[in-house]
Amino acid sequence: MAKGKDVRVRVILECTSCVRNGVNKESPGISRYITQKNRHNTSSRLELRKFCRYCHKHTIHGEIKK
Repeated sequence: MAKGKDVRVRVILECTSCVRNGVNKESPGISRYITQKNRHNTSSRLELRKFCRYCHKHTIHGEIKK
């Protein structure tokens, strides 16, 4: 049986360059990924370089609140 809060939590990663530039007419949306992180090992916000299909390049995707 699990005690207390789960160690692994599901997080949503969002493209930081799409958010910073705003969604213009050329890009139809904002790139988002769903992944998991270990709360004990990574207590701070997670940032990974992932491919953004709207920017057509690899950009930094940061963790957002649900």
